Amino acid sequence: MAEIEETHLPGLGVRYEFRTSRGTRLGIVHHRTGRRELVVYHPDDPDASRDVIALDPDDSATLAEMLGASRVSEQLDRLQTVEGLAIDWLPVSGDSPFAGRPIGDTQARSRTGTSIVAVIRGDGAVPAPGPDFGLEAGDTLLVVGTPRGIENLSVLLRSG
Repeated sequence: MAEIEETHLPGLGVRYEFRTSRGTRLGIVHHRTGRRELVVYHPDDPDASRDVIALDPDDSATLAEMLGASRVSEQLDRLQTVEGLAIDWLPVSGDSPFAGRPIGDTQARSRTGTSIVAVIRGDGAVPAPGPDFGLEAGDTLLVVGTPRGIENLSVLLRSG
């Protein structure tokens, strides 16, 4: 897999670039406004673009689908059919006793047998958060465990 270069563009957003196996340089510019552009660079001038294609959110989702993003979802669906294994996304509400506290305070694994494998916050994700990672209202926890364990963690997150 090609190495992706990330460049922060102050006041604009972030540009991600890579070189294809055939040597073409491609980029995606994520604007702070949410707009995205697909950039194909000129082969003779690394600073010049040969083409820029504006993508609205629907276009971005369609392109991701065409490139195989749905296959990741399919793999997750298959995982969820494994006997005794469940995967779920649990919200941390504003009135959760754990909002504003470290994730370790939940004692999720020892109390429910469930693992918190990632925290989704806004547009980002924190994979494998440690016990000192602070939970915030509005976070979504990606959890893995038994169906009963996940239900118990859901109750724990609501009531403590």
